[in-house]
Amino acid sequence: MSLIKSVRGFVPEIGENTFLADNATIIGDVKIGRDCSVWFNTVLRGDVNSIRIGNGVNIQDGSVLHTLYQKSTIEIGDHVSIGHNVTIHGATVKDYALIGMGATLLDHAVVGEGAIVAAGALVLSGTIIEPGTVWAGVPAKFVKKVDPEQAKELNQKIARNYLMYAGWYKEPDARDIGD
Repeated sequence: MSLIKSVRGFVPEIGENTFLADNATIIGDVKIGRDCSVWFNTVLRGDVNSIRIGNGVNIQDGSVLHTLYQKSTIEIGDHVSIGHNVTIHGATVKDYALIGMGATLLDHAVVGEGAIVAAGALVLSGTIIEPGTVWAGVPAKFVKKVDPEQAKELNQKIARNYLMYAGWYKEPDARDIGD
């Protein structure tokens, strides 16, 4: 069962039809929209400031979201895909963006609508990534522009797939061994 913990009087709010993996951890001032999925070993730690997640967002295995006390918050738009082992610390990610596996976004960075942050990229504090662009590297740099409709379509497809995957865990064959 997921760990959902209130802290400092803040109780996490989880939207309708949202899947939380058994060992996902949701703490404090966290609001998650509908049709989202938060996967195994993921931590959303809203103990020191707020985390706001839109609709149709998937946050994949091993990701960590946290903020700075009284200095930064996390805002994730709709239909965002956050790859495995991503760290987001006090950043904003706009609608239809894709954050690749192992990427790190630091405080006050902004990822524009439909932008793609490549796997393993390090987005430094305060970096503004324009909508419809691809950024990669350490530190992350502009690589190219992408067709905004293609980016939107890709992330809607990923979001739909992750809703489908979440549904598999509601089926009878997804029981714990020993039940």
